[in-house]
Amino acid sequence: MTLQSTQEILARVDHRPYPLPARRWSWRQNWHELLFAHWRVDHDRLRRLVPEPLELDAHEGAHYLGVVPFHMSDVSPRFVPAIPGVSAFPELNVRTYVRRGGVRGVYFLSLDATQRLAVVTARALFHLPYFHAQMERRREGDGAITYRSRRPRAPHAEFRARYRATSAPRTAAPGSLEHFFVERYCLFALNPRGVVTRTDVHHAPWMIHDADAELDAAGLLQSHDLVLPPTPDHLHFAEGIAVRVWAPIADQRGSAPAG
Repeated sequence: MTLQSTQEILARVDHRPYPLPARRWSWRQNWHELLFAHWRVDHDRLRRLVPEPLELDAHEGAHYLGVVPFHMSDVSPRFVPAIPGVSAFPELNVRTYVRRGGVRGVYFLSLDATQRLAVVTARALFHLPYFHAQMERRREGDGAITYRSRRPRAPHAEFRARYRATSAPRTAAPGSLEHFFVERYCLFALNPRGVVTRTDVHHAPWMIHDADAELDAAGLLQSHDLVLPPTPDHLHFAEGIAVRVWAPIADQRGSAPAG
């Protein structure tokens, strides 16, 4: 993975569904060695997990839940250098796909991370359901990633996986299912007052691979009262991407940000 400078990241916008926010970005992050594991899930089962102000998004009538293990580096506010032992850590997301006023985004059911400061900060600033977890990851000699996560406090959750890329990288074709999964440039949440917030992000188009994986996500899914087949319906891998993140704003109307 070749990381880009901020100038390089912000210079390319032709792949975005709407313009960059007019405000300055607030945070930088690098995301590495991601598995995108997706299950098709019945609309009604997802609906009870997503707050009503958000509309469930679908691809050709189908709704999906994603589990995404990866690790992060250079997680820092703008103008603040990365801090050893603080700015890099593993993370594990459970997510689904939503719309708000015609804008497509991501909604997180849970996020696990080893870094306690990141958990506290993300809960306070981004209104995200972060949890502290004990996590291990390593890259093996054959390129496979082994990953383990255990959340010791309620709601308890465990996850294990071994995954690797099985194809050359490619960009996702517009309109394809993989494009539906990965090419999203905002996330939605509810703040403590019940107001929908939107956090915008920007990065280059994803370069994704086909993937195979051995995983046990049952404990993680059960923490959301979900029982799904042991094998996901779709698996993809990405080596990584450099990201810029804007501070969350109240999203009363769900409109796209002005360019």
